[in-house]
Amino acid sequence: MMYGWYNQGMGGTWWPLMIIGMIIFWSILVIGIALWFHHYGQGRGGASTHPPTNTAIAILKERFARGELTEEEFLRRRKLLEEGS
Repeated sequence: MMYGWYNQGMGGTWWPLMIIGMIIFWSILVIGIALWFHHYGQGRGGASTHPPTNTAIAILKERFARGELTEEEFLRRRKLLEEGS
C-alpha cells in the first residue's frame, strides 16, 4: 500500500480554507487585544484626550433632572453661571 501517492491527508482544495481560517483567527486575536487595551487602558497614566463633561451647567442640569432643585432654583443658578462665564 502506497500511502502518500493520493494525498490521503489534506487534499489540494483545503489549503485556501486553512489560509482564510488563519487570517480570521489572527484578525480576531489582534482586534480583541486592541479592544482590551482600549477598554482597560483608559485613564491609566497620561492625560485624557476627552474634554471634561462635568461642567457646572451639566452638573446643574443633572441635579435638576434628579429633582434636587426646583425649577426656580435651577433657573436662578443657571442665570448666575451664565453671567459669570
